[in-house]
Amino acid sequence: MRFVDEFRDAEKARALSAKIADLCEPGREYKFMEVCGGHTHTIYKHGLEDYLPENITLVHGPGCPVCVIPMGRVDDSIHIARQPDVLMTSFGDMMRVPGSGGSFFDSNAEGTNIRMVYSPLDSLKIARQNPDQQVVFMAIGFETTAPSTAMTLLRAEAEGLENFSVFCNHVTIIPAIKAILDSPDLRLDGFLGPGHVSTVIGCRPYEFIARDYEKPIVVSGFEPLDILQSIYMLMVQLREERCEVENQYGRVVPWNGNLTALKVIGETMRLRPYFEWRGLGFISHSATELTDRFAKFDAERRFELPGVRVADPKACQCGEVLKGVLKPWECKVFGTACTPETPIGTCMVSPEGACAAYYNFGRFSRERVKEASRA
Repeated sequence: MRFVDEFRDAEKARALSAKIADLCEPGREYKFMEVCGGHTHTIYKHGLEDYLPENITLVHGPGCPVCVIPMGRVDDSIHIARQPDVLMTSFGDMMRVPGSGGSFFDSNAEGTNIRMVYSPLDSLKIARQNPDQQVVFMAIGFETTAPSTAMTLLRAEAEGLENFSVFCNHVTIIPAIKAILDSPDLRLDGFLGPGHVSTVIGCRPYEFIARDYEKPIVVSGFEPLDILQSIYMLMVQLREERCEVENQYGRVVPWNGNLTALKVIGETMRLRPYFEWRGLGFISHSATELTDRFAKFDAERRFELPGVRVADPKACQCGEVLKGVLKPWECKVFGTACTPETPIGTCMVSPEGACAAYYNFGRFSRERVKEASRA
């Protein structure tokens, strides 16, 4: 790749669109899930659905790390931040995620000290600068961000820091995809595999999708032509009655993943027996916790947490959106009570959230909302 414009060429997009249309069987409907929220934003920002035949439907999956964090974990974070002499740090997209009693911003208005950082290493710097305070990093994300947390833990261990800990909420993508495949209320013909996660785990972990569920999957990049080419590759597999794992994002994703990143994750973290996902419930071995070696850096062992399961607001249908059962505009509060400025659910907060993508870029969704409000 030399220039990003090469992956946004309208003529090439139209040519791919024609090839995709040629592969469609008359009378057949196709439904593909883009697992990653980054794909959802590209699809609606660039109007890619307009390039696809009407019998191809794209649905979004649970690949937004902020969106899948349940309200109870947000409450646990705020509980930690309220302890004496605690300074909590967090990525920016967590700051407005609602818990049962408000967001991190709301908590700060009541006296806590939760700061936004761009990297867990920023948290380590803050810990060095504030030796009289306990600095807790709210770690979130799929395998994409887990290596940076792991490297920070190794650095903290090497420096012997006593006032730094991690509240670990890293989740893993494979169990979530399996939960989707086992769901009885969603029929899928194939997957656009997550590009960012795959830079770390590679393509091999997806082989069970083709082998056990007989669904094709193509690991996709994030530019418009990446996604259209990935859809074309899925259509070719279906036409040829194949179910395989293919790597469209070969310029970035190695088949076996980033072995160095996987090694440091393995040194610092282990799989939890189970973890709650918003919309998907409890999924076994779907998140990580710190190993015993790093127990002194584990906020869950350092602080006593309420650990209360909190139900989502009844009006919010984030769970159905995360599973691809509903389109965001089908949620009763989308674009009215729930907006990026006043989010009720996490899908409207995160830059990777499906509801935020539809609200910011969905040209038809706002018209439908207006029609529904007039009805």
